[in-house]
Amino acid sequence: MERALAGLRKYQEAPRPPAPSPMPAIAAVEGASLRDYGGDGPPLLIVPSLINPPTVLDLGKRSLLRWLATQDRRVLLVDWGWPDETRKALSVAGHVEQVLLPLMEVVGAPVDLAGYCLGGTMAAAAAQLGPVRSLALIATPWHFAGFGESRAQLARLWAQSRATVDALGLMPMEVLQSAFWGLDPARTVAKFEAFAEMDGPAADAFVALEDWANDGPPLTAAAARELMEDFFAADLPGIGGWRVSGEIIDPARLEVPILNIVSTTDRIVPYASAVQAGERIDLALGHVGMVVGSRARDALWEPLASWLSRTAAK
Repeated sequence: MERALAGLRKYQEAPRPPAPSPMPAIAAVEGASLRDYGGDGPPLLIVPSLINPPTVLDLGKRSLLRWLATQDRRVLLVDWGWPDETRKALSVAGHVEQVLLPLMEVVGAPVDLAGYCLGGTMAAAAAQLGPVRSLALIATPWHFAGFGESRAQLARLWAQSRATVDALGLMPMEVLQSAFWGLDPARTVAKFEAFAEMDGPAADAFVALEDWANDGPPLTAAAARELMEDFFAADLPGIGGWRVSGEIIDPARLEVPILNIVSTTDRIVPYASAVQAGERIDLALGHVGMVVGSRARDALWEPLASWLSRTAAK
């Protein structure tokens, strides 16, 4: 306990460098922005999760976005921003219909679409409804029955927080964060024990990742309700019941190339929840480590860029 509390205090008091300025926005819809990371080549539109900010994809020297911009792609990021009054009524499906699809139209050409975590679930819907050249899914949940025992824990969390969410019109990030901590409480304590003895670049990386994990905009009440009731409880995507713009969304019906990058050790999006479609890469890396860890470039970045190049050549 002493080591864990020492690590927690060290994290709280750690110096933070100034946050980098966001990349320029070339369009905005309902408070969300389309940010341009540069690069030459076909447009690659990347969709992060609605949960946590997109900075995990642009984390210092381990920035997947900035690296992809050097790989013959013009990289564009959907930055969901903070939901304003105009978005409070939008469900997850509503964000696809009224935010993601209009931002895709701004690009003016079919895009290569890539989604991370819940952003991949949304990207799969957008790929069925809008003009895309290919779809890459990274740690994307689809069969929510695959979350196993976590579903009961999330059902209890929703029962406890639903009235507050309805009153606020939002689900604060702290509510979801308690669910993430509950996945493995011992690991949460252990990482701060380890941080107490950490220094140098490793300590800086720890602080950056923890700041990302503990930050983020709230979910709209409608998105939280759909996520908790229609996804986790009813598994509508997994059983072929999730409708967006009136259509049942089914990744197996897509007629574009699909790359499905799945973690076999993911505690946040279990292996059993993955989409069953497309070319598949299994990685023994965690939900975050597969994107920003020391092995991320070899295991995920380069295979993703190679696949994009192959699909463009066909």
